[in-house]
Amino acid sequence: MTIRKIYALSLILSLLSIFTFNSYAQAPADVVEYTITGKVIDNELEVPLEYATISIQDVNDPSIINGGVTDVNGEFSIEVKKGTYDILVEFISYETKEFKNRTIDSDLNLGTIELGLGSENLDEVVVRAETTQVDIRLDKKIYNIGKDLTTAGGTVSDALNNVPSISVDIEGGISLRGNENVRILINGKPSAMAGFGSTDVLSQLPAEAIERVEVITSPSARYDAEGTAGIINIILRKKETLGFNGSLSLNGGYPENAGINANLNYRTDKFNLFTTTGYRYRESPGMAFFDTRYFNQREDSFLDGLIYDQNIEDREYDRINRGFNTNVGMEYYLNDQSSITGAIFYRYGNDSDLTTNANDYLLDGSPQLRTTRFENETEEDNSWQFSLNYINRFDNKGHELTADFQVESDGETQNSFIREPVNLNNTEIEDIFIPRERTITSEDQNEYLIQADYVRPIGEDSQFEAGYRGNFENEITDYTLLQEARNGSFVLNRNQTNIFDYSENVHAWYTQYGTKFGDFSFLFGLRAEHTQLKGDIDSELSQEELREEFSFDITTNFDNKYFGLFPTLNVIYEIAEQESITFGYNRRINRPRGWYINPFPSRSSRNNVFQGNPNLQPAYSNSFDLGYLKRWDKLTLTSSVYFQRETDAFQRVQEEIEIEVANPDFPEEGPETIPQTVIRSIPFNLATNDRMGGELGFLYNPAEWLRLNGSFNYFRFKLDGEFNGNDLSTDNTSWFARFSSKVTLPAKIDWQTNAFYRGPSEEIQGTQDGILSIDVALSKEILNEKATIALNVSDILNGRRRASQTTTEFFEQDSEFQWRQGQAVNVSFIYRFNQQKQRQQRREGGNEDFEEGEF
Repeated sequence: MTIRKIYALSLILSLLSIFTFNSYAQAPADVVEYTITGKVIDNELEVPLEYATISIQDVNDPSIINGGVTDVNGEFSIEVKKGTYDILVEFISYETKEFKNRTIDSDLNLGTIELGLGSENLDEVVVRAETTQVDIRLDKKIYNIGKDLTTAGGTVSDALNNVPSISVDIEGGISLRGNENVRILINGKPSAMAGFGSTDVLSQLPAEAIERVEVITSPSARYDAEGTAGIINIILRKKETLGFNGSLSLNGGYPENAGINANLNYRTDKFNLFTTTGYRYRESPGMAFFDTRYFNQREDSFLDGLIYDQNIEDREYDRINRGFNTNVGMEYYLNDQSSITGAIFYRYGNDSDLTTNANDYLLDGSPQLRTTRFENETEEDNSWQFSLNYINRFDNKGHELTADFQVESDGETQNSFIREPVNLNNTEIEDIFIPRERTITSEDQNEYLIQADYVRPIGEDSQFEAGYRGNFENEITDYTLLQEARNGSFVLNRNQTNIFDYSENVHAWYTQYGTKFGDFSFLFGLRAEHTQLKGDIDSELSQEELREEFSFDITTNFDNKYFGLFPTLNVIYEIAEQESITFGYNRRINRPRGWYINPFPSRSSRNNVFQGNPNLQPAYSNSFDLGYLKRWDKLTLTSSVYFQRETDAFQRVQEEIEIEVANPDFPEEGPETIPQTVIRSIPFNLATNDRMGGELGFLYNPAEWLRLNGSFNYFRFKLDGEFNGNDLSTDNTSWFARFSSKVTLPAKIDWQTNAFYRGPSEEIQGTQDGILSIDVALSKEILNEKATIALNVSDILNGRRRASQTTTEFFEQDSEFQWRQGQAVNVSFIYRFNQQKQRQQRREGGNEDFEEGEF
């Protein structure tokens, strides 16, 4: 059999196996008597070969053919009746192994079958191992993380920023195709590792923990309906190699950072023990700048009647992040068909930040007063998660049942001390007293998940799925603000002190059916979700006082319930072997969460505050996606166009309001509180948001020493809505592009360059400038390719800063923000024991960087 025929057969069987179809005939159950079992591994790396093909042919009647493919552990189990058979074991790019004239009159265990690489494929195997591969499915793209030098020693956020369609902004916010409303999952489920919806923790977990990233822009009914942009599913590493093996990585750099991370695995025939454990220390100096010019003069009662028409804020952030994380688990094989996996994740963070905020107040360009606000903040965070998974495979054709239970808890305590000394420029102003402040914030989050999924193949080309997921989350935020009086004592500010108890409970049921007709593959699904959003605000303020404080009616105790149906449809049309068209439709929901709902403002600035809105309602979207894929020998192109309409979309609006702050002269003089005018940013359900766009990606390997890939995303959103009688409708166009090149230099040194640019955009109340970032890296394999040493420099042009302009009827503002200033240099060392560089293609079963699957 030729290599081309082996490849075609292996690829077809692999794709059908992925989606639990089986193209082999099977004898009726009442005549099956014996089972052929075994395990297929790579003879050099001693790793399992998933999707290896097992063909069984009756010697006396060659028309009778049975068979199957290996599972994730490289194991197979095939039932046959009594007879004499030729058994063929094949895997693309590997040598074939045959077992001739085997008489089956009892169960037969072929043991461990070792396959070696075919000599004609050795060169291309090495090339593909150096790149990130992409697997195209009906409802997602799977990016198997390759050897990305620029993220060596980096974080999960760094790795995500190099994945097409995904962008990570300077604050760590993650967006998909320019839309920030994206759902982050870990191993297919919401997780404490992703910070309960926050992405902060992804900036602390090491990039080495990722095996692959699934970008799901058209989610099927199996997935949560949450996230109008789609889903990013991060799959963590869990090695399956027999024996004890793993890797150890060390990194350090400037600004000061250091880390150590270990990936360890011990595998036997009955169980698999695995762990990823690491510690990080990181300093992140940052900056922010605000120049606000008011159209009318302002009189600040808090600053003893100071009159000004311009305020300049210049902030500096000095952050220190320390974090320990570990994920320990074991998979136990109950029998050949079922296993149970338990894992415990724990994370501890201890951060300290100093924010210096210099405020200059001017009148007609003349300085009046300067204050310098110092905020010292400490934060301690403890998160843990326990997960349990059970899987039972009724046969080797995809008929299976899985069940999951997960419980997680996160406790976070923040303490800050704020002081703001005054420097007078106007000698007519005397005795200005700005009280010091203390804030204590305690957040406790608990979440429970119960899930069951059932998959049943129907015939050769169809499949049925159904399942349930229950997700129950509770978050309690206890916020206390103490402000200093002139006598030096600290007084409770009852206007800001509060306890916010928030719960989100979601019950979801889904079913979907996949089938294939000729060159068309279809996946239909329907998901039903019942959502309960429940909140209770415990404040000393009355309902009327709250309305006056926040300038709109808010509900202090709410219990909102929603029921929604979310249909999905995904289609693939195979034009030719190397060419296909995909289409996807889905309906999704965007639920307001956490700080978007809590109405009590932040205290990072006296003049600029953020405030949540407990009146927010969920937003719903309908999305359409049309994709095209074309492959040549050395070039692969992917492209898509999409449209999304979101109703009741919520956007942040800036406005000028008065809030009550403690009167430092109380009780000797005046009332308990006095008003202060601030600029507030707050989210509201505005109206309809239409998003449309297109993306183009390519992978080009013109030579063994050169690998190129890039992507371009263009998007436009049109917002129709108004706020307080003001028309906020806008039509915004923006784009982002990334390019990566990897060159193998003499002495087997790899050089990689990554570039990212996000174009300027129109916002609902202003504009945002473009952002350019360029990273470079060098690496070399040492110690007989058991270790890698790498040097990378990120943001060599210091361009990762956000500059924006805002205009309202009250003021205009220029602002600039940079989460981490300057270039960052990092050196990393990775040592692998009892393993070599992983050949990524061994599981993908193909000669291309892009692979397609039906379901």
